Amino acid sequence: MEIDYREVQEERSFVEFRRKVRSAEVLSAAMERLLQSLHFTGRVSIVVQNGRVLKSGYEEGYFRQQLAGGL
Repeated sequence: MEIDYREVQEERSFVEFRRKVRSAEVLSAAMERLLQSLHFTGRVSIVVQNGRVLKSGYEEGYFRQQLAGGL
């Protein structure tokens, strides 16, 4: 039986990816600190294809709350 090391490495990488997503490690520490300082409440989304970010965006609760409070 021959082991395909490339497949084994891909599987390990995917397991690590799933672990990071589950533990919310997909954000950098700097981005997390920025979101905390803004008291951001909302959704940040990233679309990835073939390992490249195609699109990113956010739906904010922060700015709507600030505008509603200021009116």
